[in-house]
Amino acid sequence: MSSHPVAETVASLMPRAKTELAELVAFTSVADFDQFPRVESEGAARWVADALGAEGFEDVALLDTPDGTQSVYGRLPGPEGAKTVLLYAHYDVQPPLDEAGWATPPFELTERDGRWYGRGTADCKGGVIMHLLALRALRADGGIPVHVKFIAEGSEEQGTGGLERYAEQHPELLEADTIVIGDSGNFRAGLPTVTSTLRGMTLLRVKVDTLAGNLHSGQFGGAAPDALAALIRVLDSLRAEDGSTTVDGLTGDASWEGIQYDEERFREDAKVLDGVELIGSGTVADRIWARPAVTVLGIDCPPVVGATPSVQASARASVSLRVPPGVDAAEATKLLTAHLQAHTPWGARVSVEQVGQGQAFRADTDSPAYQAMADAMAVAYPGQRMQYAGQGGSIPLCNTLAALYPRAEILLIGLSEPEAQIHAVNESVSPEELERLSVAEALFLRNYAAS
Repeated sequence: MSSHPVAETVASLMPRAKTELAELVAFTSVADFDQFPRVESEGAARWVADALGAEGFEDVALLDTPDGTQSVYGRLPGPEGAKTVLLYAHYDVQPPLDEAGWATPPFELTERDGRWYGRGTADCKGGVIMHLLALRALRADGGIPVHVKFIAEGSEEQGTGGLERYAEQHPELLEADTIVIGDSGNFRAGLPTVTSTLRGMTLLRVKVDTLAGNLHSGQFGGAAPDALAALIRVLDSLRAEDGSTTVDGLTGDASWEGIQYDEERFREDAKVLDGVELIGSGTVADRIWARPAVTVLGIDCPPVVGATPSVQASARASVSLRVPPGVDAAEATKLLTAHLQAHTPWGARVSVEQVGQGQAFRADTDSPAYQAMADAMAVAYPGQRMQYAGQGGSIPLCNTLAALYPRAEILLIGLSEPEAQIHAVNESVSPEELERLSVAEALFLRNYAAS
């Protein structure tokens, strides 16, 4: 770490940051209120609101967004005539998945081998702390040179679009010259990275019905149309022999120009089992950042334990399609829906329901904010140059903000490097990454104010 005064301040603030992140991680703030108590999400929102209030933010508010969740907003006035920077993170998290698969409790911050483990440590409660650290460091070292707006979303992981709708209804609220989205991550721990593209997504539920009710597989199997078999056929039609995504009418041959992802490193990061091949064609970066990718997220059918010898009358699946920049998500949704309908065999009845959708995103990397961030990252990560990477994941809010504020510059940074294992069991954050990125963000705000 450099001996810059801001870096020294951030280093001194790290014990407090750990305590705060532990408090925030303790809320089971999964925005699926069928599974997790709403009061936990509300508690996390209040925690963030209190933290903003303690930092001197004005107009701190819990915004009730149309999807039934709360986003936290605050405004910190800067010097007269200064630029405005919006800092974004989200406090909601993915479900813990298999709690038995965690080495330590998912909602209890635990230090192990130099990393802090817990759901949301990297994605994205750590992002909330990163923003707070950057602002505290600036305040301790001459003051905050820009107007700051802070928004912490409450349902990013659900993709239900509450904050997007709210922003569209209150367009002045999040208006800024530059927006820092603290929800991506370095390409590798220690390699400073801004994410310059995001894939969009569409999420569909497909249901296949063939019979009025389940039938005895001995008595009727062989002639009675099996809904589960029909569904498996449909889902298999979404991939070519090599595993590439094949949706009728959707092109999948774009290539990635930025940093490349070594195939062996990818195998390690993805923990691919020995002897199992990667799927798709082109470079790894092409496949995960520049091309569409379909994933079957879940299937409703009888579990193996307790299954009866029956021909299934009905079966359902959740299908996600990641959409690369340059492809309209609404158009991709239409193509995927048509494909599922066209490939359903045996005249089975099929219904397709859209659950979520978000557009892909591509940043303008030639803007002054990118230069300010590159200079800041060079100090926070001595000897390293800022890299541009894509991200396969989707942050639909980026597009909403880009559409609302076409002149705003949008930068994506964050704590979700590969070792963080976000969305998986044993998610963790590197405290060193938290420290360095907080320094980078603080120096970015200073550089940007002067640009």
